[in-house]
Amino acid sequence: MTGVRARLMSTLADQLGNPHGVLGKGVAFMLNRGNKRAIEAAVTAAGISAGETVADLGFGGGAGLSILLARVGTDGIVHGIELSPDMLARARSSHSRETASGRLLLAEGSLTALPLADDSLDAAITVNTIYFVPDLDAVCAELARVIRPGGRVVIGIGDPDTMAKLPFTPYGFTLRPVADVIAALEKSGCTVTPEQLPNPPIPHNLLIAKRA
Repeated sequence: MTGVRARLMSTLADQLGNPHGVLGKGVAFMLNRGNKRAIEAAVTAAGISAGETVADLGFGGGAGLSILLARVGTDGIVHGIELSPDMLARARSSHSRETASGRLLLAEGSLTALPLADDSLDAAITVNTIYFVPDLDAVCAELARVIRPGGRVVIGIGDPDTMAKLPFTPYGFTLRPVADVIAALEKSGCTVTPEQLPNPPIPHNLLIAKRA
């Protein structure tokens, strides 16, 4: 039974990092439902306003895309970057009007190789994503590269001590102390303001980074 449980938890962890196939459809629904509050808080913390150019990096099920599109309005642009081809296809299908008009630009990419130009974003969010990337410094350097001077990026992560107690996090998750993520952002040239979002059973941290 232990081996079966391990395989199930490993499969779940893999799907959370890269939703795909039939299971990915259910995971996308779960991500949207479970992450919505944190995504909404990240968008608010980023101070996103109408007419801006923004991004959801690693958008998963796509809940953040709808929130960002509403926030930037008809004159703004939203970039959605995602590693999973299946989640990209899902987003293209559900947002066909916005992609056709050019308000939503979707592309495949990772947090360490963002398909975005230097200084191209006013703001960005990435929620529950950095667990799946081994090189934190590379992630923060990329985030700082694509944000304009004075722009904001918000990283959302669950409380690492709480997440360490979950049955699937030993399978491919890298859980870092919040202080380590702040240090990596500061190393990339950002000033960081941390906020906590109580969200039982997993309290959430929002790290609001402003590029110098």
